[in-house]
Amino acid sequence: MENALGIWGPQALMMAVTASFTILGMVMLLAAMLMKRRWKPSYAVEFVFIGVMLALAWYADLSSTKTYTAYQANLNAEERRVSGEYSGIGEAAFDQVVTVIAFQWGFAFINEDEEISRNALMVKPGETVLLKVVSNDVIHGFNIPVAQITAEIDPDDKRELWIRAPDEPGKYLIQCVNYCGVGHAQMKAWLVVSDGEEENDGENA
Repeated sequence: MENALGIWGPQALMMAVTASFTILGMVMLLAAMLMKRRWKPSYAVEFVFIGVMLALAWYADLSSTKTYTAYQANLNAEERRVSGEYSGIGEAAFDQVVTVIAFQWGFAFINEDEEISRNALMVKPGETVLLKVVSNDVIHGFNIPVAQITAEIDPDDKRELWIRAPDEPGKYLIQCVNYCGVGHAQMKAWLVVSDGEEENDGENA
């Protein structure tokens, strides 16, 4: 089982920073109440604090811009389709057939060899992949911005979609776009496009 998301990322970093500043603020407030003399910070401390706030705002904006850019990416420049709904016949025409299970709050991907990968859909560049998406609890959304595909999945339904993997190796966002509970914001996965050269390089090293 592979968890491509890990426990770190832009959102986790911002949450950690916010929690740290909240705790620091409470400690400083408590200290101000108990100290006999009022502490007055120097201008240097104030400028550093402002600098940190500006850096956090810049980082948050950069992260949001990357996500927005992924939504706006146009893979149809050469007049080729990269995704769509599927009627459910002729599965042999696809390079891969993958069952996707959406659950609170993540995705599990099961390939044709019955191998399960949590939060990571492994494909090769340019592969066509048939996705059979189901939900085992509530209504979820299934969205891959780079493939320009979005679907709503009911608990008692199955949606069959197909995508063409990007030609460039890398990790591309998969996310739930229907609010599905308190963990909805963390319901993400990766479309991992790998040509196998990295693995071979590691074996030869």
